[in-house]
Amino acid sequence: MKTQHLTATLLAALALAAGHGAQAQTAPPAAPMPAEAKLDSADRDFLENAAQAGNMEIAGSKLALEKARDPDVKAYAQKIIEDHEKAGQQLATLAQSKGYEAPKEPSLVQQAKLKALGLRDNSFDKAYIDEIGVSAHKDAVELFGKASNDVKDPDVKQFAIQTLPVLQQHLDAAQALAARANAAKK
Repeated sequence: MKTQHLTATLLAALALAAGHGAQAQTAPPAAPMPAEAKLDSADRDFLENAAQAGNMEIAGSKLALEKARDPDVKAYAQKIIEDHEKAGQQLATLAQSKGYEAPKEPSLVQQAKLKALGLRDNSFDKAYIDEIGVSAHKDAVELFGKASNDVKDPDVKQFAIQTLPVLQQHLDAAQALAARANAAKK
């Protein structure tokens, strides 16, 4: 008898829950915020990727201030932090004005790369210059170069155009540090 009562109670509860679920599914979807409509999805993707890249370069450079042994590498890292924090603030303000909140952290893949970089000891300086200085900046230069031509929003396009030369300078400086380190090994 108790089993039948318990089964009936469970079935009634499931029926009520299913009824509420059906109501939730038939409710009209929330209208998108007008601000969200200001940005094309490709423009939002650029802002997201740019924010994550900048956050990774800042985090990697802060790590370099702690772990790097070469004073030139530390000076480079400090410059990266200063420039990318400034660009990150501009990006966040721009994104917010367009109804989009830019990420405040590197992507999960980038976080894993930073974790691996942090595990290095003797080879840290070279790994930082190769991974953050050269590789990440090559990717950023490519991202911003493409955005300079392809994004639709004129303010986002202007941000990409203005930021690109600074990223190119960072890449050039990293390549010079890498070349110097490679020449010292010979």
